[in-house]
Amino acid sequence: MKIEFSSLEDNSTSFVLSESHIAFANALRRAMQSEVMTFAVEDLKIYDNTSALFDEMLAHRIGLIPLTTDLKSYVPRNQCTCEGKGCSKCTVTLTMSVEGPRMVLSEDLISQDPAVHPAAGNIPIVKLEKNQKVVIEAYAILDRGFEHSKWQPVTVCGYKNYPIISPEKTCDGCGLCVEVCPKNILEVKGGKVTVKEGGDIQCSLCRLCEQACLNSGIGDEPAIHIIMDDKRFIFSMEGDGSLPAREVLSQGLLFLKNQSDGLLEALSEIRG
Repeated sequence: MKIEFSSLEDNSTSFVLSESHIAFANALRRAMQSEVMTFAVEDLKIYDNTSALFDEMLAHRIGLIPLTTDLKSYVPRNQCTCEGKGCSKCTVTLTMSVEGPRMVLSEDLISQDPAVHPAAGNIPIVKLEKNQKVVIEAYAILDRGFEHSKWQPVTVCGYKNYPIISPEKTCDGCGLCVEVCPKNILEVKGGKVTVKEGGDIQCSLCRLCEQACLNSGIGDEPAIHIIMDDKRFIFSMEGDGSLPAREVLSQGLLFLKNQSDGLLEALSEIRG
């Protein structure tokens, strides 16, 4: 297995997974989406809420706010020595006390730990009119997107097979396929259709070029073919700010490794 990055930013990445199989590619996608631990508000104490939102709606909105995550300093609550009661090793407390008239934003959540705070400060929660107040205490814990979407570290995570674009020798350079290509990755050079540099990775596999070539009425087969490489996959992933994109990928791969190690150990015990 090999991973080659085409882009790597704080909250997004694109990479090519090669020398692999579609089953592993899908397992990696699911692991990044559902098995990576992040912080999110799970419990809430509402001391005062005279806003237009019911307590349940307010709690729901706050729970969906992405929080930056420190995986080294905390453990999941179900693995903590406090036995689920909530302590400084598994729980982060955030407080909010706001009075209108103003818009309550995610930045109004003040965390006891500077390492765990709202990933974006401009997320609107509720608009307060004059004399309206919101006073709460929120408790954030680590968990997985498998349990609830608020713990998912990604907003976009998908892949496609690597496209292989093959112009044939029968191509007469008419350019019809170039005109219909929505990604503008084809061009005519020397009387033949060629793929622009780096264009293959942008191909959407729509095959409009093949159809345009057939519609030209020359021959029964198109002079350009689009096939998929079944051992290479193009991944695109965008995070919600709770973890850096590189960390999401690393944690996803680590989860798969631990799962496979556990399976091998179990099989070894069965074999005796």
